[in-house]
Amino acid sequence: MKRKVVSMTMAVLLGLSLAACGSNDTGSDTGSTQASDTQEATEAPAGDDAGSDADTDTGAAAANKDKPLVWFNRQPSNSSTGELDTAALNFNADTYYVGFDANQGAELQGTMVKEYIEANIDKIDRNGDGTIGYVLAIGDIGHNDSIARTRGVRKALGTGLEKDGNINSEPVGTNTDGVSEIVQDGEIEVGGKKYVVRELASQEMKNSAGATWDAATAGNAIGTWSSSFGDQIDIVASNNDGMGMSMFNAWSKENEVPTFGYDANSDAVAAIAEGYGGTISQHADVQAYLTLRVLRNALDGVDVDTGIGTEDEAGNVLTDDVYVYREDERSYYALNVAVTADNYQDFTDSTKIYDPVSSQLDEGSHAKKKVWLNIYNASDNFLSSTYQPLLQNYDDILNLDVEYIGGDGQTESNVTNRLGNPSQYDAFAINMVKTDNAASYTSLLSQ
Repeated sequence: MKRKVVSMTMAVLLGLSLAACGSNDTGSDTGSTQASDTQEATEAPAGDDAGSDADTDTGAAAANKDKPLVWFNRQPSNSSTGELDTAALNFNADTYYVGFDANQGAELQGTMVKEYIEANIDKIDRNGDGTIGYVLAIGDIGHNDSIARTRGVRKALGTGLEKDGNINSEPVGTNTDGVSEIVQDGEIEVGGKKYVVRELASQEMKNSAGATWDAATAGNAIGTWSSSFGDQIDIVASNNDGMGMSMFNAWSKENEVPTFGYDANSDAVAAIAEGYGGTISQHADVQAYLTLRVLRNALDGVDVDTGIGTEDEAGNVLTDDVYVYREDERSYYALNVAVTADNYQDFTDSTKIYDPVSSQLDEGSHAKKKVWLNIYNASDNFLSSTYQPLLQNYDDILNLDVEYIGGDGQTESNVTNRLGNPSQYDAFAINMVKTDNAASYTSLLSQ
């Protein structure tokens, strides 16, 4: 079913029209400001050659608080409870969130691990003790997606224990004796034989500087875990491929221990041929398109569903099997796909744009607009190697002049300090460091 939502901007409510105003893999922890491949960083503001910052009908400039805003990758929410930040999601009439269905993807990952164990039970128990032991790399204990993935693995393997009505997602530290109060021993029965499933260890992969989802920390962790209880580890699970590949390269590849990640990064997909157990594609190609398409539609003053659930004049359209829209959450979610040895060759290029939404928009009907967009951490593997390249492919198609800002993954101010003059942009796409911190950005746009 196609979902149509009429985009009513705050500017329309005021009797005005929107004005035409005028993490990449850098290896840098500070993250430098970057221009898109169609714009030099020193280029003059779009308004300098697009007329002016004034509305063409009324002569009034659009207030920053009324400009289109998309939160992406990190949904504004309470990092402790997961409760959505409705104020941030309703900042103005053209505010939305774009991400992926975290719970659906988490269940897929857990199911993928469980099915792998069942299919390979004859060789999975490396030391023959009747216990399938796994270790788990947790990305960020305060991130909704990380929480969901931890819960998904524990639910599928029967190791989850409830806390406050949900499966506990806290790290266990070490649990080789199976007496942790955070998790429990699960059970899998295959061919009439029962096996214990135990989470041997888990921890948040945060480095000394405070950056989470840290691949190097995961690589060090697997070194410690393997030294302590090596042949008890039968499975390695990770909240993402960046950490998963670090552990795979550091230990599990050589020891032929299947490792499961999330994101379907190109290196992880390629590694499936070498023993990487599998990953989950969160349809980053669809997410990146939605991130910019929602802004494009708001800037054009058309139905937000245009080019999404409703075909646009160029033929771009998405089908219901790749995304859902939840109106009460003002959120678009891409759907996930399990990537295993059976289908990994279909996912080898993670930066290829999605064919059904790859047609160029006419610049005569969709004038060039300027967008400020940040990546919370310029060193994040998924965002810099997959998401940003996709955005840079779509920004040309959608006639958007995007300025890309790379953060350090540690402090919001490292990003917000580079939003000093929001008036020179027509729209904003924001990827927060922490899901709690939406007000750090909306306060700037409200001045």
